[in-house]
Amino acid sequence: MWNPFSPRPPVVALVRLEGIIAARTGPFGGLNAAGLEPILARAFGLKRLAAVFLAINSPGGSPVQSSLIAGRIRHWAAEKKVPVIAICEDAAASGGYWIACAADEIIADPASVLGSIGVISAGFGFPEALGRLGIERRVRTAGTDKSSNDPFRPQNPEDVARLDSLLAELHVEFKDWVRARRGARLKASEEELFNGRFWIGRRALELGLCDGLGDAQGEARKRFGEKVKLIPIGARKRRFPMNLLPGAVAALEERAAWARLGL
Repeated sequence: MWNPFSPRPPVVALVRLEGIIAARTGPFGGLNAAGLEPILARAFGLKRLAAVFLAINSPGGSPVQSSLIAGRIRHWAAEKKVPVIAICEDAAASGGYWIACAADEIIADPASVLGSIGVISAGFGFPEALGRLGIERRVRTAGTDKSSNDPFRPQNPEDVARLDSLLAELHVEFKDWVRARRGARLKASEEELFNGRFWIGRRALELGLCDGLGDAQGEARKRFGEKVKLIPIGARKRRFPMNLLPGAVAALEERAAWARLGL
């Protein structure tokens, strides 16, 4: 931890959190709790550490991984007694905003996209595809709901109702987390903030979704002086995907997530 009376310059760790949040990251990267843990350990273990900055650029993804990552950030912050500042870049939306709320303060660029406090489930249905190809599909289950939401069968209203209920429960978890972390800083009604909508930085600041506008370099100097050392910490990116098909699918999924934000 940094001693403000030390003649040596303070250190700020800049942890890059980029891409889709998922249990398994694709060949082009992404975020999950297991992969991030050693990165957080390095960041919070730096000598003369004054703060940890989270450079967030994510359209969201898995709510479970978002929650796990946020929990690990809070664990390290409490253990090392170091402030955490989220620096939102292109987007901190949906699960990306969930992670941003793990920080003590959230700083955004005026053009950053923030919010999307909601839950989404998307897929495809092919109820007539196999029949047109002359293929008979044979499925046996034990348990009446084992094959719910089967994409090769017409949608069942009961399956839809169950899925909607699950999404609503996840939405409650998301809202509770934002309330707990942002508290009185939220400046708009829950009906406006928690409906899945997103905003750019200036409007997000007015709504209380962030605490200021700026960037990592400027915030580090403003808080800790001109001599502060900003040390980037992140996972090494793969130069070339080993398996092209999963890589292509992951790229399409990520592109779709960004497209929902208009980016």
